[in-house]
Amino acid sequence: MDKLICNVQNPLVLAIDQGTHASRALVFDREGHALSSAAAPVTIAYPQPDWAVQDGNEIARSVLIAVEQALHGLGTRRQDVVAAGLSIQRASAICWDRLTEEPLSPIFSWQDRRAHDWIDQLQPHGDAVHRKTGLFLSPHYGASKLRWALDNLPGVRAALDANTLCWGPMASFVVFRLCPERPFLADPQCAARTQLWNLHTRDWDPELLELFGLPQGFLPRSVPTCHAWGTLQTRGSSIPLTVVNGDQSAAVFALGWPEGDSAYINIGTSAFVQRALDHFPGQVPRQLTGIILDDGTTRLYMVEGNVNGAGTALEWVSKELGIERLTDTLPQWLARSEEPPLFLNGIAGLGGPFWQAEFPTRFVGEGEPWSKAVAVVESIAFLLQANIDHMDKYVPAAQRIRISGGVSLLDGLCQRLACISGLPVHRRDDPEASARGIAYLAALRPPQWNSAVHEEIFPVQADSGLRKRYLRWRELMKQATGI
Repeated sequence: MDKLICNVQNPLVLAIDQGTHASRALVFDREGHALSSAAAPVTIAYPQPDWAVQDGNEIARSVLIAVEQALHGLGTRRQDVVAAGLSIQRASAICWDRLTEEPLSPIFSWQDRRAHDWIDQLQPHGDAVHRKTGLFLSPHYGASKLRWALDNLPGVRAALDANTLCWGPMASFVVFRLCPERPFLADPQCAARTQLWNLHTRDWDPELLELFGLPQGFLPRSVPTCHAWGTLQTRGSSIPLTVVNGDQSAAVFALGWPEGDSAYINIGTSAFVQRALDHFPGQVPRQLTGIILDDGTTRLYMVEGNVNGAGTALEWVSKELGIERLTDTLPQWLARSEEPPLFLNGIAGLGGPFWQAEFPTRFVGEGEPWSKAVAVVESIAFLLQANIDHMDKYVPAAQRIRISGGVSLLDGLCQRLACISGLPVHRRDDPEASARGIAYLAALRPPQWNSAVHEEIFPVQADSGLRKRYLRWRELMKQATGI
């Protein structure tokens, strides 16, 4: 890879960002300028309560479509693309057949909680699972979904008996399908999100497999984040795939090497607050720890708090209240001075630091549709702040928040975060954080990365009404969850 960068006068890198609603492909130069981009939509289905599934073949096709269109947009410069990186949904899982290469199950989305009743029986083992994996025991992760597939899908059981079964992170499936070498590999971040990967041994854990009742020998080989994954083949191009990472982990690198005193928040379908650390932080109760980068010599860890109901909550309130084009009207509603009701946000289940797969979503107090929409936005800020408050007990206090993601374009949300956190919120003018971060890693972390991009800062301002609402919301959440 180093030789490829050196041998091309103006090398370019391809960033693939496979998300819940679309697969995106962007091409960057080594200063972080996006020269070409394309996107292909993907569908997600909710066939039953708590189920959320996607089609593996559709996902693989969408990535190829986006890549080809982005490369086509470069014209003759497509020959200057020397490496590619893939950022992808982390906790989604799938089963497929090694010989036919076809899916044996749907992609079980990270939103899928179908096994929440089954996994309750494992709660006595929750602390041991957390110590080994850095994850709180949850049906959002892949292990319980793979167990469900084994119990309920005859094709999975047949492939197991025939010794042709492959299963694990959807990242492994996408790489398997994209590269003609048919690599069967998993990076640390996506492997960990199965809840079967031991953070300390950095490999699959036999005791965890036994706990979930899963046979050994069918998961992908664990490799570092930066690795010779395979080759992307498109019309007229053959590009080494050199980096694979989870989307939220990649987003931390959007601005370059992460700062130890910044809290990184990325808000899309869900939201995450992360702190990057150059050492293993130990077990952090009710929050997540993991590896966000392993290049074979350097290892970077994170502590993470997550919010399931971010963009999903905005979609929910739009449908619930019949508000069309919600994102167009939210900015003016967020600027109003009237006090909204409170919203206890259990959309897609509660993540950190509460961890309840089933939580009754409800408004507390009366309000008009506009004020209820504002209450949902405030609940996102409140959930993020609850994670920050909890995290501050275990890591050095942050000096600023760096925010990204499509939902971060709401000024009213950013300003509220600044007010309740007491930290200035820095927002770059490019919401494509995951793509930009994976491109930075694929470009071998150039020092001049993204240096000229405009940044907007939301300062800390006194807002006693917002602070009182947060404290009241926090008390209601404690009454409801005990946390």
